[in-house]
Amino acid sequence: MAAVKELLRAETDGTLSFGDYTLDSKTKLDGFEFQGDIYKVKTFKEITKLEKNGMFVYESVPGTAVENFKATENVVSFKVCGETDFQFTLGMEADAEYVVYMDDVNIGDMTTNLSGKLSVSAEADPGKEIGIKVVRK
Repeated sequence: MAAVKELLRAETDGTLSFGDYTLDSKTKLDGFEFQGDIYKVKTFKEITKLEKNGMFVYESVPGTAVENFKATENVVSFKVCGETDFQFTLGMEADAEYVVYMDDVNIGDMTTNLSGKLSVSAEADPGKEIGIKVVRK
């Protein structure tokens, strides 16, 4: 998977792709309209962050590239890759329980904290994407 050179783009299947972990300096795109919402992305080699209508959606440290990001009331799914191992955090419902899958393998149940954040660490092979699916229990 390549970095998203346009920083944030709408896909034909109704999903979003964002993030460029190859950039040396922080770059952002604000005011991206998609399905009636306004998105903002900040990305470079150290961090990738996505906001929707001013609210936290996704963050990874170090930076990653995310493709086919889709969030519904009960499921968040996307493909992600990075140059090195990374941690991503998702903005979910506060104090809720979720099942997390990586490449269709159940890695366990996780409960969000009071701010609704769910954090997952991933081992990365450079350029190899990992399929992520987070399902509310």
